[in-house]
Amino acid sequence: MRVGFIGLGVMGRPMAERLVKAGNGLAINRVKAASQYLVELGATSLDTPRAVAQQSDVIIIMVPDTPDVETVLFGPSGVAEGLAHGKLVIDMSSISPVATKQFAERIEQLGCAYLDAPVSGGEIGARNGTLSIMVGGTRAAFERALPLFEAMGKNITLVGGVGDGQTAKVANQIIVGLNIEAVAEALIFAERAGADPARVREALMGGFASSRVLEVHGERMINKTFDPGFRIRLHRKDLSLAVDAAKALELTLPNTAATHQLMDTALAEGDGEKDHSALIRTVQGLSAA
Repeated sequence: MRVGFIGLGVMGRPMAERLVKAGNGLAINRVKAASQYLVELGATSLDTPRAVAQQSDVIIIMVPDTPDVETVLFGPSGVAEGLAHGKLVIDMSSISPVATKQFAERIEQLGCAYLDAPVSGGEIGARNGTLSIMVGGTRAAFERALPLFEAMGKNITLVGGVGDGQTAKVANQIIVGLNIEAVAEALIFAERAGADPARVREALMGGFASSRVLEVHGERMINKTFDPGFRIRLHRKDLSLAVDAAKALELTLPNTAATHQLMDTALAEGDGEKDHSALIRTVQGLSAA
């Protein structure tokens, strides 16, 4: 399959690597030193998103935020300018469900199909091809994209129509964010009470409190290894989507709002580029002796 991939960041690079290693022809854009190895693996470097779209049957986008997706799609020399009837656009970024539906409508008016397919699993999942992929769109477009998804992930679910994948991802980020905050509080509590937080974590891993966050991020908190991973800045953006959507839906999400505020504080303290497990630093700061 001729695939275009735009967005070669921490997540995008290993995702693109798995696609090219699966035997797909790969066109990429904005190649930097960190992604040059993809060219060496056989990917073709092109100057613009439009050129990527022109040379691809399926175009995948993996960029940080809603305005970035809009620019890639509809900006000067954007993907939309290079589309022809029958092509498929897949946005694997984590962005606004409302904007997603608007973008899909504009792409569909060009005679092309559109899927939103945000992911969960972090850099580790991207490298190992074990991402959870939450998809919104038609069954036909999903089936067409499935071999590509299977190269990048394991838990692949067609949630519903366009935008429903993004809704699922916002829900995912609520759960992960609150779980990270809860693990941070628990480990801080254990340490302040005089227990070894590493041993407490080990004990909890065998009980009902066990979780992937306790396993992976709890270890990072104990070892103070906060290289991303998934940046606090990006998780804060995802919780902003949750908070904004809750207002529109007239919902109260009190703990989501509180964790969002903690992430605001983390950004103000200069921790925005650290892994989201570094939220423990913010919580610790609130309890400094």
